[in-house]
Amino acid sequence: MSISNSVPIPMPSQGYDMHTHSLRSDGTLTPSELVQRAHAAGVRVLALTDHDVTDGIAEAQTAADRLGLILIVGVEISVTWQNQTLHIVGLNINPDQTELQQGLARLREFRLWRAEEMGRRLRKKRIEGAYEGSARLAQGMIISRTHFARFLVDQGYVRGPQQAFRQFLGRGKPGYVPGRWASLAEAVQWIVSAGGQAVVAHPARYKLSAGKLRQMLGEFRECGGAAIEVISGSHSPDAIHHFAGIAREHGFLASAGSDFHGPQNTWMDLGRLPALPEGCVPVWQEWDLEMKPLTNSDGCRLVN
Repeated sequence: MSISNSVPIPMPSQGYDMHTHSLRSDGTLTPSELVQRAHAAGVRVLALTDHDVTDGIAEAQTAADRLGLILIVGVEISVTWQNQTLHIVGLNINPDQTELQQGLARLREFRLWRAEEMGRRLRKKRIEGAYEGSARLAQGMIISRTHFARFLVDQGYVRGPQQAFRQFLGRGKPGYVPGRWASLAEAVQWIVSAGGQAVVAHPARYKLSAGKLRQMLGEFRECGGAAIEVISGSHSPDAIHHFAGIAREHGFLASAGSDFHGPQNTWMDLGRLPALPEGCVPVWQEWDLEMKPLTNSDGCRLVN
């Protein structure tokens, strides 16, 4: 999605958050609540990157316009690469682009079947109503494993989401259903065709050897990928340093995103990202962003 032509905003990277989720996928806040929380936390440029869906953008844009926050239209696309699930974030996309929306619709169809199959498999373990309960928690088109984890916690089967994944939802567990997502080439093509930039999300989370990581990033670049998430809410300081080096060495742009899903995950909250390490070129460097006057939640203009 093109952004109005103007002078780029001179801002520290802490004012940017290029990876967040709302209730439209597996977050717990509505798009407008997400924007309000980001604004209160000092975020000035926010990307909404829900999983495989963009239908929260209009609501988020309305809230952003009211508060003077710049919204970047984004999405996080699920990818299968060598039997592993990866996530590719698309930033600055046109959400109305046909190829992108057709691809996302295909992924959502699989998500629905997977959720139903997870419910069937959990029923065999005497866990009734898992699909229906998870769908109620989802309140949108995306029913994810996160919603199943919340259901299991709410029903007292486990004490917390991590235990839900270890006992029921992780690979090899009773409720696990392997993903059949987009290929890496497809995901990048959908993003590029929509005018956006493709970013490898939270690369430290993937269980890839150094050789496999180099191979994946090489294929990503060949497909037209632009950036890697150097800073993520799930990255340790060592991981940030490591992926900053990879970005500099291989000429990738660097992104920064909290991967915020809701206030319940305090370690991934909004407005807490550090600056990008020295030598990293921000993914937003070449964007033309129109600075808007800051306002409070009542629409009153604030003094900068």
